[in-house]
Amino acid sequence: MRLKVSRSKNSASLYVIKTVYEGKKERTVTVEKLGTETELTEKLGGADPYEWAKQYIEELNLKEKENNRKVLIPYAPQKQIQRDVQRTFNGGYLFLQKIYHQLNMHNICKEISTRHKFQYNLDAILSRLVYARILFPASKRATCELSNRFIEAPDFEEHQIYRALDVIAREGDFIQAQIYQNSIASFPRNTKVLFYDCTNFFFEIEQEEGLKQYAKSKENRPNPVVQMGLFMDGNGIPLAFQITRGNANEQTTLQPLEKKILSDFNLSKFIVCTDAGLSSTANRKFNNKQGRSFITTQSIKKLKGHLKEWALAPTGWRIVERETIDPLTGKPVAIDISSVKDYRAKKRGTLKNKDEQEIWEEKHNQLHTITFYKERWINEDGFEQKLIVTYSLKYSDYQSKIRDKQIERAEKLIKQSPGKIKKKGTNDYRRFAEQKTCTEDGEACEHEFYQLNQTLIEEEEQYDGFYAVCTNLEDCVADIVAVNKGRWEIEESFRIMKSDLKSRPVFLSLDDRIEAHFTTCFISLLLYRLLEKTLNQELNKKEVKEQKETYTCTEIIQTLREMNFHRIDYEGYVPLYQRTSLTDALHDTFELRTDYEIVTDKYMKKILKETKQ
Repeated sequence: MRLKVSRSKNSASLYVIKTVYEGKKERTVTVEKLGTETELTEKLGGADPYEWAKQYIEELNLKEKENNRKVLIPYAPQKQIQRDVQRTFNGGYLFLQKIYHQLNMHNICKEISTRHKFQYNLDAILSRLVYARILFPASKRATCELSNRFIEAPDFEEHQIYRALDVIAREGDFIQAQIYQNSIASFPRNTKVLFYDCTNFFFEIEQEEGLKQYAKSKENRPNPVVQMGLFMDGNGIPLAFQITRGNANEQTTLQPLEKKILSDFNLSKFIVCTDAGLSSTANRKFNNKQGRSFITTQSIKKLKGHLKEWALAPTGWRIVERETIDPLTGKPVAIDISSVKDYRAKKRGTLKNKDEQEIWEEKHNQLHTITFYKERWINEDGFEQKLIVTYSLKYSDYQSKIRDKQIERAEKLIKQSPGKIKKKGTNDYRRFAEQKTCTEDGEACEHEFYQLNQTLIEEEEQYDGFYAVCTNLEDCVADIVAVNKGRWEIEESFRIMKSDLKSRPVFLSLDDRIEAHFTTCFISLLLYRLLEKTLNQELNKKEVKEQKETYTCTEIIQTLREMNFHRIDYEGYVPLYQRTSLTDALHDTFELRTDYEIVTDKYMKKILKETKQ
């Protein structure tokens, strides 16, 4: 800043001015009017106004360097704002941008650009597709417009986005492998355990073609779908994905993607954990060699008769968390869980008084913390594996509660709208509605009617609380059970991708662009997961007064989406968002501070530079 003197015939006015830059253009703006020479002389008691002004400006420059200068913004109530000039920008993407550059995504794009002949900025396009997918999920055309919301303006056009999609699709495997290799240096990756699962995504386009095929949709929609297989590491971070035809058998999708991981990710020894739908014998045998192992859910209903009888028998159980030892022999003692199963049948209404109810409650809570198990090696089709069955009163109560609600809905439907009872799915509450054409005596009825299927209800009740897995590991049961419990995070990742990132319905039609779309969705999910894990890990390290804090996906994304700033020309950005414990946690964790009363242009440039290191 410097002094400017504007002279006329009768007076001289003193101003504070400074030079600002608009792109590459230079412009001088007035910061403050100090007053006329006469006014200042009187105000200063006869002192030299020019010497005072020079000293005042020197102090302003010093304070500006220290970032302590108070910014005074003159607003005129009669002056209209400029037409078609954007005044609000989002800065929440800056936290995502820091992770994006920690993964060296800009260098990955640079390497891809050297292999293809194009002039557009692939890094700018891919980064905006990813940031917008998390904060403002929309079509590719809308994303081009929404990119203008970010503090840094995009330097690409809409048609270049579609050209970039073709390149992203061709380089999808390279991008996934490089992201993993780059992530190792900055983020903890647990590749000793890999979780795998499949889901599908529906299209608005009704014509099946290429990857889009008609199949059973997870959302029960009559639209073509594509199938995504996803690997996640033991820390809940996405590792790799693959898109296959919507009508492909999901059991056949595991091995091709796993082979890519073996070749491109330099991984060899790990445990693959899957659900029952992916636990084919071929997949188990594939992960029973070269140092690999498997843990897979096993349906008790589908076990052979003698194994099912053994699994449901009340005898021969042990406790997962600890062993009951016979003091005479020193060997583990088997437990009969008949009394535990009977205990849940007790109702509070049958207890005589308040004391008995309190005793029942205390015992019930204790039993909820115990998980029982039994194990044995089995040989199926010449392949040996260990079958582990667990029983939990807590899980039994949960299944019973869900079924009771379904039975209640089925009864209501039978009474009020029996005509709406159609073909029932495996978990559909309408499966409990049984169609009858004759009486219990075998006589034909004049009209068909529905009633509750008590046989089915009793059959399902016998499986309450039981859960089984198969594995080739010889580890202790507690460790195997703990690994299998981590599968919930891959289910949550699919939910985030579908609900929060709005990756469906898909509006693209060409296969390569469909694959590119899901590549950007995968990167978006990865960035979000890394942000969430980093944030919550830092919070867990700190001492919180009452309890350790964690934040949900909806809270985090909504906060980033609302971190808007009002742009003041030649000065900086004024935060418009509410400062909360979550914004404080974001700033502390990623060492970025945007929660000042005004973020000056100079300081914002520093922030932008730091997010790209």
